[in-house]
Amino acid sequence: MTTQLTTNNPSSHAGVNDVGGVQPPANLPDEATIARLANEFFSTLPNSGQNPSGLNLDLPNVAPPPHPPQPAENVTALSGRAPNIAFQKGLNPELPDHIPNLPDYPERRAVASAPVIGGANLPKPPYEPHSPKIAHPQPSIPVVAAEAPRTQSDSPFYFLNQASASSAPSSAYPDLNDFSRGNDHGNIAKSFHLPYGDGLTSLLRNDSPQVQTPQNSQSAFYFLDAFPQNQPHVGNIPQSYHADKTQFTPSSAQPLDVFAIRKDFPILQERVNGRPLVWFDNAATTQKPQSVIDRIAYFYQHENSNIHRAAHELAARATDAYEHARNVVARFIGAKSSKEIIFVRGTTEGINLIAKSWGEQNIGEGDEIIVSNLEHHANIVPWYQLTKKVGAKLRVIPVDDTGQIILEELPKLINDRTKLVSITQVSNALGTVTPVAEVIQIAHAHGVRVLVDGAQSVSHMPTDVQGIDADFFVFSGHKVFGPTGIGAVYAKPEILETMPVWEGGGNMIQDVTFEQVVYQPAPNKFEAGTGNIADAVGLGAALEYVERIGIQNIAAYEHALLDYGQNALSSVSGLRPIGTALNKASVMSFTLEGYSTEEVGKALNQYGIAVRSGHHCAQPILRRFGVEQTVRPSVAFYNTTDEIDLMVSVLHQLSKKRRQY
Repeated sequence: MTTQLTTNNPSSHAGVNDVGGVQPPANLPDEATIARLANEFFSTLPNSGQNPSGLNLDLPNVAPPPHPPQPAENVTALSGRAPNIAFQKGLNPELPDHIPNLPDYPERRAVASAPVIGGANLPKPPYEPHSPKIAHPQPSIPVVAAEAPRTQSDSPFYFLNQASASSAPSSAYPDLNDFSRGNDHGNIAKSFHLPYGDGLTSLLRNDSPQVQTPQNSQSAFYFLDAFPQNQPHVGNIPQSYHADKTQFTPSSAQPLDVFAIRKDFPILQERVNGRPLVWFDNAATTQKPQSVIDRIAYFYQHENSNIHRAAHELAARATDAYEHARNVVARFIGAKSSKEIIFVRGTTEGINLIAKSWGEQNIGEGDEIIVSNLEHHANIVPWYQLTKKVGAKLRVIPVDDTGQIILEELPKLINDRTKLVSITQVSNALGTVTPVAEVIQIAHAHGVRVLVDGAQSVSHMPTDVQGIDADFFVFSGHKVFGPTGIGAVYAKPEILETMPVWEGGGNMIQDVTFEQVVYQPAPNKFEAGTGNIADAVGLGAALEYVERIGIQNIAAYEHALLDYGQNALSSVSGLRPIGTALNKASVMSFTLEGYSTEEVGKALNQYGIAVRSGHHCAQPILRRFGVEQTVRPSVAFYNTTDEIDLMVSVLHQLSKKRRQY
């Protein structure tokens, strides 16, 4: 028997609740039934409107997706297509005031129009778990014969088609409708500096020989190695990609499908002020995939217990889950052993642990600590407190006008009293990627230890603590798609062995009498009391999720997205970028003439766009550029060019209004 559900047009329901929602009918089925039926319905949407399940869902008419379904394509694709040119037209300040809506998904519109209770949509958006496969040996892109004429229907990229060399674009910016009509696609490809014709065929066949990675990188981004001039590539991303010791070739690997990835993050289905949420506050905290949410729930449902004690089943399960997470952290950052990993509440607690343990043991009166001008307060305040306590001195590596540290100044700051260099790998306020490997090499040549703050880097680029030879490395889980209140400290084993404990209590002792205390070996001796077990397990799940996507895939996609965003922002009159270093990750800080940062943040929020405005707990570096606050959009791999276009649309209109007064 087929269960049928008829949902009338929401506008016909009588009664409106006090938050503007529509009251549901009294006979509404239970939520599980609705979710199941909705899943069945949505699974039929791509099939020409057919409904094999026989469901009678009287949902509003849903327009087709804004872009045709995408084939497997190169990892550099932004939002599953060529970088769009909507902002070139929709953001033209000469056009009438208009803020474009983000393209929506049929599922989102259908569900959003269902009855609501207290502002919460029913049924819940269907969740489809998605775990991209690790790079596989066979190309995922179909091979296209060079001599075969290509039509729009058989083109591997819907926006490319065979075009004669003599054809010319009708204008500087092709009409967006050309994408659907199939006209002049060769010239559209050329306008984006993309290959087409024989060049595209060669790219799809992956005819080019494998590139031998040179020893010394010449790339603009320090983790992307140089590639031959004749090597086919799309945009600025090389066809052959190398990061650390891993060879990655996008055309023969699972592509990064941003739309599929977005389904993994339920909060991205939220609406703010009636518009889809655009999460550009990733430098503050990242959103969590369903797999992380589910893993934490599973822990509390099936494993909840204290660890390292008791002889019952749940204690064993909890201990296994906790220590598995420690193993995952060690693997993710390239540590030799999980015994080098200490769980803490986050980067701030991690730096405080090192300052109050190793620091107080090794830094005394007259000694010196070096930090950079880029640092977050969490990498300044603990060292400042230590200098006041023991009589040491804090010295600062300056930055240039782009926001990059002046590396040649570091050796001048080091002397025989220098004990530590503590530096961020990526600036949270500017996005600057610092040359930590070179910093460590210089410091170690003088016998100085180095702490690397990886809070902003760990989610954007490969991490290899052994490769860079860091003495300490710290990061937070909530910056890398994991829970809040959990993070990790890495330290070399010879350092951990001699570091004194910094907190005392249970779980970190072997034996206690009133005369003597014997501590557990590292890392347990630094984890006093009941730890944040469930969120440590959640952190492990988050890192495993990133591993399935591929941190190299993420790095390549985000750098292309960041480049697109910075170019788009440069079109806004009166916008001043803060931090223009060549090597950047995620962050696009700016100020807008005529507006406070709070005013800009509120205007963006009206369109569902979440950005950070303020000093970002990095006041020294902002004052270096003569400002107290900035607006800070920051991207992650689930963001798209459409979202950037929307943000820039709002900024163009703000700029235009300022000029009118």
